[in-house]
Amino acid sequence: MMRIFTASLATETNTFSPMFTDMNSFRSSFYAKPGEHPDTPTLCSAPLIACREQAEQQGFELIEGSCSWAEPGGLLNRQTYEYLRDEILQQLEQALPVDAVILGLHGAMVAQGYDDCEGDLLQRIRRMVGDDVVISAELDPHSHLTKKRMEAANILIAFKEFPHIDFMDRARELVDLSLATARRKVKPCISHFDCKMIAVLPTSTEPMKSFIHKIRQLELLPDVLSISVIHGFMAGDVPEMGSQILVVTNENAQLGDRLAKELGEELFSFRGKTMPAMLSVQQGVAKLATATEGTVVLADVWDNPGGGVAGDGTLLLHEVMRNNITEVAFGTIWDPMAVQLCFAAGEGAEIPLRFGGKSCATAGEPVDKVVTVMALRETAFQRFGGSDVPMGACAWIHFDGIDVILNSNRCQSFDPSLFRAVGIEPEKKRGLVVKSTNHFYQGFSVFASAIIYIDAEAPYPSNPALNQYKKLKRPIWPIVDNPHQAEQAAG
Repeated sequence: MMRIFTASLATETNTFSPMFTDMNSFRSSFYAKPGEHPDTPTLCSAPLIACREQAEQQGFELIEGSCSWAEPGGLLNRQTYEYLRDEILQQLEQALPVDAVILGLHGAMVAQGYDDCEGDLLQRIRRMVGDDVVISAELDPHSHLTKKRMEAANILIAFKEFPHIDFMDRARELVDLSLATARRKVKPCISHFDCKMIAVLPTSTEPMKSFIHKIRQLELLPDVLSISVIHGFMAGDVPEMGSQILVVTNENAQLGDRLAKELGEELFSFRGKTMPAMLSVQQGVAKLATATEGTVVLADVWDNPGGGVAGDGTLLLHEVMRNNITEVAFGTIWDPMAVQLCFAAGEGAEIPLRFGGKSCATAGEPVDKVVTVMALRETAFQRFGGSDVPMGACAWIHFDGIDVILNSNRCQSFDPSLFRAVGIEPEKKRGLVVKSTNHFYQGFSVFASAIIYIDAEAPYPSNPALNQYKKLKRPIWPIVDNPHQAEQAAG
């Protein structure tokens, strides 16, 4: 009987963020030792659930290792990374011999002394298990595709969709390919193309929507096992940051190289054309003020905890207040101290409260209001793609016709369930303000009369041409207008 080892270790590191990441960051988001993982997946531990689904049917023994996820934040401290890495390595060593190691990773984890945590982990696993054992991993597309990872792994597959609604589908695909490889039915070969660009690539709109459809059609070709778009993560200052195409073929490097180059050149042609129109804070709130029907959703794109920042920005809230707009709900503003004060006062209390705007100089000024504590939740969750995302202790406060959810666990806005978790009915609001780049789209587009993307210009490092990269050395758009030509000239 085949033996399969699975584990996960993931976070997304914004190397510009002051929200440093440690062991408490994992414990407050997700940390499960062997046997403790729930029946529902998390974004980056979906391979474990996919393995559980297949174990009995496919007739293999499953050995589960630890699974960890921290909300995106700043640099991970060295001790935490090495502890979590070594925990998995020790579990794997005890499980040997195995036929395959199937991992849930993110791909943009950076720790003190480690620019490529995933590459480090994969290389150590390869040295431990030898060349004949299958090593595979699922990645978030907002990752860094490095040489280390491609040399150490047999199979790498990233979510296709942004928002990442397909993470469970890709996990099942990863497990199927890993089992086929272990049984010597296929022999994966990894090809890639460096697009030399930094871009935000939502797949819910054109041109990426059609591009992903094209990729799915190409995956039907003989010998094509999987194609992934690595979007890159612009807030990670590492040498190999940027968009890439990843193609996995069945022992057909020539086909894989050709497809990767063709798709990569097409993706490069989309530069500057992929993001939906974005309005300023003033323009977006003016649109909300004149809306007459339905629920308008405003997405605060750059104060998104999913990008590693605090999520305590108040720029949109102050503008809504200045315009005296009511029936608007904000979900969420991160402020553990304010949450604690609300709990101390109790539901129904009317209290003076200062909240938000505490993490950095560009987050906006704190808000000072007399608020009513409408509801308190010691532990609240929102849903996303079959997973439960912890929001921590939450307080729903109300003032001047405005509702705000204050949360103690940083998390981006995934789904309308974040409002329902405290008792707010989102469909009945005139406006909703969420903090997310595009993960929110699937859940809110069902009932929103309009979705407005807001560029508040803070606090995320959203302009690559101005970001002070120190480790990113190669020519890349938009820092260089034509990086491919620049590289050829340099060569």
